Parts: sequence; structure tokens; C-alpha cells
Amino acid sequence: MRCLSVIIFLMLCLPSYLAYGQSGLMAPPAFDAASAYQLLQKQCRFGPRVPGTKAHQECGEFLFSYLHNLSSSTGKQPFTVDSANNPIEMLNIIASFDLMRQSRILLCAHWDSRPRADKENDPARRKEPISGANDGASGVAVLLEMARLISNNPPESGVTIALFDGEDWGEEDRLDDYFLGSKYFAARLKPPLPDYAILLDMIGDKNLEIYMEQNSYAANPSLVEAIWSRAASLGLKAFVPEVKYQVWDDHLPLIRAGIPSVDIIDLDYPYWHTLGDSPDKCSPESLKQVGDLLVSILYDPLKTY
Repeated sequence: MRCLSVIIFLMLCLPSYLAYGQSGLMAPPAFDAASAYQLLQKQCRFGPRVPGTKAHQECGEFLFSYLHNLSSSTGKQPFTVDSANNPIEMLNIIASFDLMRQSRILLCAHWDSRPRADKENDPARRKEPISGANDGASGVAVLLEMARLISNNPPESGVTIALFDGEDWGEEDRLDDYFLGSKYFAARLKPPLPDYAILLDMIGDKNLEIYMEQNSYAANPSLVEAIWSRAASLGLKAFVPEVKYQVWDDHLPLIRAGIPSVDIIDLDYPYWHTLGDSPDKCSPESLKQVGDLLVSILYDPLKTY
């Protein structure tokens, strides 16, 4: 009886990461779509997360605190942008899990929302800031839920979660004023670089259809194909194995920095850059498709990239 008690005690004390990955001893943890959707709603309740506003500051504090409670290393990466001779403070939030792992995966999304609704039908309202439920909050919500899973169930690879600021700051046709946070982050990366990066953007749409993105495919076709093949094996119908849109997004500075990077994005969203981009246009089911894919990749690593 004493021997049996010792065996049970040792089993309970084994590090959880021994149960996952190629060992196949246990199933990976389940992605909680309801929790992710609540995190999407919570971000939007702060108001438009436009840099330089109170809503932006308060949401940034929430995001940092949430990740700080879960990760082994959480940092703030502040930077200043000169906008019409008015300095605007911006902030990347970076959480790392299991820093001793040599193999690392970078998961990222932008947490700011657009300062102008330039696609709004009513011209009089095009200067109003948007809520950014899908365009920003959806990707962040999935990554926050992933952080909870990783904290409780460490995968085989180390993971870094980066929330970029200033992605949506620019005006149309002025690309230099977009992707400010990812540019700042990529310019300051030090070796060893992550094995690859997965960017989430606009993945909460109720009618989710995620095609392969042109820039991602041109730079890293094997990684894109491996991700969409995994989605197909999981029966994730939102992932369409065809190359469609060419998107300028936060993955481009990462690619230029030497990190194979893929943008998971649904650009077919009628409320893009409008005041209608609110939580009711998003669904837990869509968040779950993307979350299930990330869980599968982290706990059963891709064989090629």
C-alpha cells in the first residue's frame, strides 16, 4: 500500500510537459472558445484602443497584467511615434514561456484599434475611432487564451507571445505609418530567432474564411502548406487551401528580420475599418477554429517549415 502511494505521488508530481508532444501520453489541452470570446468583449469594453487615449492605456495595463500572471517572463517594449509634431506613446507587450527551450515559436497579434473609420458609409463619421472587435481584439483574445493553456500545460517548444501596438495607426496609402510595433520589435530582435511566427489578425468573423496569404506564401510556402494541411487534418472548414489576398501586415517586418512568418487573416469582412466592427459581428466558434489549430501545432509540432 505504501509503495502504491509513492507511485501515485510521483505521477502527480511529474512536470506536465512530459505528457505532451511526441510522447503521446495524453491529449493536448482543450481551447476554451467561450473564455476567448469573453476576452474579446473585455478589450472592447475599454473603448477604442487608440494610442494616446485613456482606453488604450487601461487596456494595455490589463493585457500586461493578464500575461504577467501566466508567463515566466513578461516585458513592456515602449516606443514613441512623432505624429504631426505630437509625440504618441505606444507599447508592445511580450510574454515568454520556458525561456530555456532552444526551439521557440512566436505567436503575435496587434492590440491597438484604428483611430479612424475610413471605410464608414457615412462620410461625417469617418474620423471616429473604431471598436476593433475583429480587427485587433479577436487575435489578441485567442493568444490570451493560449497563454493560459501554455502556462498550465507547457508544450515541447518555447513560446513567445507578442502583442504589437500601432499596426493600424496609418492612413490609407501611407504604409510607412502602419505596423509600427512589429517594425520596432523586429529591429531589436537578438539571436537565436524564433523557428517561425504565426500572426493572427481578423480571425473572429462569424463567416470565417481564411485563405493562404500571398506574401506569406511567397516567402515561406512550406510553412504555409504545413499549417493549412494541419487545419485540413483537424477538419477546420474555415481554412481554405488556396492563395488569395496579398496583405501588408505585421508579418512583413518579421519576414524581413529572417523569421519565417505566416499571416492568418480573413480579409473578407464587411465591417473592416468601420464603426460596425463590434463584438456581435464575431463568434466563439470562429475563435475556436483558430485556437484549435494553434493548440494542435504547439502540442504536436509541425514536421516542416
